[in-house]
Amino acid sequence: MTTAPSRLPWITAAASFGFFVTQLDVTIVNVALDAIGRTFEASTAQLQWLVDAYVLALAAMLLSAGAIGDRVGPRRAFVAGLLLFGLTSAACGFAPDPLALIAARAAQGAAGALLIPPSLALIAHAADGDARRRAAAVGWWTAAGGVSIAAGPVLGGLLVEVVGWRWVFLVNLPICVLGAVLTLAVAPPTPAKPRVSLDLPGQALAVGAVLLLVGGLIEGGHRGWTGGPLATLFAGLALAGGFVLFERRTPHPAMPLDVFRQRPAWTALVVGPALNFTYYGLIFVLSLYMLRALHWSPSQAGVAFLPLTATFIVSNLLSGGLVARFGPRVVTAGGALIAAGGYGLTARLGAGSGLAEMLPGFALIPGGMGLAIPALTSGLLASVDRHDAGAASGALNACRQVGGAAGVAIFGALAGADVVAGLRLSAISAAALLVGAALIVLRSRAKRGT
Repeated sequence: MTTAPSRLPWITAAASFGFFVTQLDVTIVNVALDAIGRTFEASTAQLQWLVDAYVLALAAMLLSAGAIGDRVGPRRAFVAGLLLFGLTSAACGFAPDPLALIAARAAQGAAGALLIPPSLALIAHAADGDARRRAAAVGWWTAAGGVSIAAGPVLGGLLVEVVGWRWVFLVNLPICVLGAVLTLAVAPPTPAKPRVSLDLPGQALAVGAVLLLVGGLIEGGHRGWTGGPLATLFAGLALAGGFVLFERRTPHPAMPLDVFRQRPAWTALVVGPALNFTYYGLIFVLSLYMLRALHWSPSQAGVAFLPLTATFIVSNLLSGGLVARFGPRVVTAGGALIAAGGYGLTARLGAGSGLAEMLPGFALIPGGMGLAIPALTSGLLASVDRHDAGAASGALNACRQVGGAAGVAIFGALAGADVVAGLRLSAISAAALLVGAALIVLRSRAKRGT
């Protein structure tokens, strides 16, 4: 189906609502944890699972979300996802106790998974094979997510102080309604593939693997890396291996491995998680650093992250044009190296540092990430058939979310005893990991002899 070029900006705007709201709920809840804890007298473990339940459900369900989007059509799946996200957000806002809130957060993450692959598929269909237009649209889509991640702590702090913590969740309702109305108004019906089967055994293996791996990392950071946490990690690895073997043999896999035979595709599954691992992990540690080492208030810490927003917007929007000129490989590797430089500068922060010393790193980190992520996504979409865009983007974003959750677990463990030392070690590790990721990207093309 061909979409009129004039519709692409509107369809991109509609699709961006989904990525905006899912990424917003990754960060907006952090500044509300103390208020939620006081209301419910919740334990630290309950508050941690309140954050993790959302991210893990989002990551685990992204695999099936791509198949669901293909089966019913991206537009229908996206609108349904927005409505479900609004309903589960309301369940969070009216939760009567911490266990109900954790369950609602998990349901919210599952609903959020239904927004990401269909939104990218909407963009892919609207671009109609035009690589330049697709890259620019993906840049705007990613910018929406980058803005929401950076704005989440600020908006959350204001809502907690003015109207209460429940509005951290209820604020999603008007966003979801507006996104659904805009999508129905501007996006034409997209083709459905009703014969696409849902891989329920594969999905179950993926959920188990994600929960055990990330849960083992979280518990290992608190209890040590022996006994139960170590056994949990091995069990998670066993399920992950079983998932790969099952996906190779089943005729209707949740993660179609054949899609990732092209080097840009499988490289995305390696580099994407590395990008999220470093960013989510270090933002978490930076929050602890501001609150515990610098003794800033939650609202001060939230405002301190504002410089990330402007840099993300600029770099996301520049990424599309740079991809069109230099190709996704160069832009992805360059963005990873720029972010690595920002992490290196962040490693110099100490107990007496101020915002002025943070700003150089705060400019380079989102600047590089904002270039790399759209380029990585655009390269993946260019390497697969557009009818496989939903499944491929679902797999990529699932791996990225798992990487982000693992980053929070590992970097959070490093910062447990000494926040300043943990921040420095985390930043150095992040810089080294992204240098390695850039080399993988560059070598993936070199091996093809092009």
